[in-house]
Amino acid sequence: MNAAFWQGKRVFLSGHTGFKGSWLSLWLQQMGAELTGYALQAPSDPSLFEVAGVAAGMRSIVGDIRDAAALTRAMQEARPQIVIHMAAQALVRHSYTHPVETYSTNVMGLVNLFEAVRATPGVKAVLNVTSDKCYENKEWAWGYRENEPFGGYDPYSNSKACAELVTAGYRSSFFNPEKYAEHGVALASGRAGNVIGGGDWAEDRLIPDMVRAIGAGRPVQIRSPHAIRPWQHVLEPLSGYLTLAEHLYSEGAAYAEGFNFGPHDSDARPVEWIIERLCQSWGEGAAWQLDAAPQPHEAHYLKLDCSKAHARLRWQPRWNLGQTIDQIVAWHQAHGAGADMRALTLAQIQQYQNTAHSTN
Repeated sequence: MNAAFWQGKRVFLSGHTGFKGSWLSLWLQQMGAELTGYALQAPSDPSLFEVAGVAAGMRSIVGDIRDAAALTRAMQEARPQIVIHMAAQALVRHSYTHPVETYSTNVMGLVNLFEAVRATPGVKAVLNVTSDKCYENKEWAWGYRENEPFGGYDPYSNSKACAELVTAGYRSSFFNPEKYAEHGVALASGRAGNVIGGGDWAEDRLIPDMVRAIGAGRPVQIRSPHAIRPWQHVLEPLSGYLTLAEHLYSEGAAYAEGFNFGPHDSDARPVEWIIERLCQSWGEGAAWQLDAAPQPHEAHYLKLDCSKAHARLRWQPRWNLGQTIDQIVAWHQAHGAGADMRALTLAQIQQYQNTAHSTN
């Protein structure tokens, strides 16, 4: 990734008030991008967006991607060169109780975004961020590659598979790589999952649940201690998205495809390992216990094969899982001590950029 590339680039980011969107907004601001964000209000209280003062260095628009007219107006006013789509209903358990909201946001919201791109001259690169859960999960031991079948058991996962199909349909119908000279838009998708990092307070996520439990002086309730996920710091896939967006802008149709972004195989760890490592890093007051209540279905084993990103984009993870957990603990303990969280978050981003690629 070339930080100088982003200086002065006009970027339109949907979902900028969310956890991943807030980290990406600060990173783009740090690199000098001219950033416009479009999203609902921050999804939690507290939120990284508010705590780190994310809105201070960008144009922040409160809007719903299901409102096609408002989204198109906002994009046309921003005149972006690069569009990154991260707005989503991103929680599996929430999707069971709110399936219509999940599909309308994750599928029709994406259609609205692509229509806004079609109505906005000057867009060169479009990146749709989906999820590792877009793949049909067969619970096998090896990672899913970009050409594996899409699927999704629950409404959230299935909506992300649908989003990949919508992306493929718009790419072939309106942004066809073979006709790139006519339309000038390169469209790709980025797939990652189980990102963790400081400032995540979402419901039904492992690290936020742990932080809330520690603050309340009680053990965190763990649903599936043996479930294995490709854990990674939020900055890892964000660096992949930025790298891919650079290639889309500079080299066009050659990179108009799907790409996986995940950790090294050794960081595909069970929930129990992560919790025990976090308790160790946090110190006194951190503990966990099994939640024996019945739970809705979630995949037990899921990881990605990221060989394509390694080979085509020269992208590699930088922080191993132990470093990631230490960064999270440092972030939340600093927040608890009243630190300047915008400055601390930007410092972690700079530290990440200065770290050599991990060879794990």
